[in-house]
Amino acid sequence: MISNTIEYEKAQDELRELETWLARLQQDQPVPRQGLTKAGVRKMIARLHEELAVYEGSQEVRSAK
Repeated sequence: MISNTIEYEKAQDELRELETWLARLQQDQPVPRQGLTKAGVRKMIARLHEELAVYEGSQEVRSAK
């Protein structure tokens, strides 16, 4: 769970790296091979999107008070 701005920024960086990695996988390996699959990378991306959204929502609530 993201709890501060530094972790938020790290998660955004990780998300960009995963999206770049997924794009490379889609170009280089149209047919999945053993190991980390495109679906696995998509799941990691989805998890990060969810964590970022929770953090952003908590920041909006804090700033509204």
